[in-house]
Amino acid sequence: MNRSTSRMLNRVKDIYLYIRKHGTVTTTDLSEEFGITDRTVQRDLHVLQYNGLVSSPNRGKWQITEKKVKIS
Repeated sequence: MNRSTSRMLNRVKDIYLYIRKHGTVTTTDLSEEFGITDRTVQRDLHVLQYNGLVSSPNRGKWQITEKKVKIS
């Protein structure tokens, strides 16, 4: 796995764990916390959403789903 892919996967995992710890968060909360652009946050959230791990019941606000996940 190349370095940029590894960095992205680590960031996606960190974002998931952050949402799990803090509950509902906004895209802006995440961009400020991780020092990345809103667009990068949106791409990472799309990966999590595609895999059924997060949802956005209200536009721009994200929370984890009930789907069980094993974190290593």
